[in-house]
Amino acid sequence: YAARFPELERQRRSIMLARNHDFGTPDTRLQDGDEVAFLPPVSGGVGPCSSSISDPAGHFFALTREPISTRDLVAQLQRGEDGAVVVFEGVVRNNTNGRATLWLDYECYEPMALKMMAAIGREIAASHAIGRVGMVHRLGRMEIGEASVLVVVTAPHRSPAFGAALEGINRLKRLVPIWKKEHFADGEVWVEGEWDESLKQR
Repeated sequence: YAARFPELERQRRSIMLARNHDFGTPDTRLQDGDEVAFLPPVSGGVGPCSSSISDPAGHFFALTREPISTRDLVAQLQRGEDGAVVVFEGVVRNNTNGRATLWLDYECYEPMALKMMAAIGREIAASHAIGRVGMVHRLGRMEIGEASVLVVVTAPHRSPAFGAALEGINRLKRLVPIWKKEHFADGEVWVEGEWDESLKQR
């Protein structure tokens, strides 16, 4: 492919491969009917959702083009035995490195993004003494001050809830194929993040 698509070869070190919504490597064997995606580095009721996953344990993961309701997600996740609810909201700020930001656009590889969010949430729930995990990410145009991402963790006690919420947002930003374009008064740019190097070993 390098001879036929020289630009792809130039970008080879900064992109990741996915096969059927799972990360792969250049050595991954393909079969007829496989869906293959080349992904650039990630940037890294809640209202109507583009897509969502709820599981028997009560965890909830969604992608939406509507405003995120923190109150609704907390009410959905909180249990009687929970003594702590930790909420992280990522909001759109008005500047980046001294440049005035007008608005942001978020895009994603939707089926894989939702699958990765659910996997992260379930892994966090299994490794921390918590109750439920919820993650919601906005797509489309976002104005200054709007919440672009929400992570909610419920737990009997605060320490594991804080730890799980921090791990959740950090892993979401490193692993989930969601991309951000920043619009400035003098131009626009896609924000290039960094892939988690462990993905290249899978």
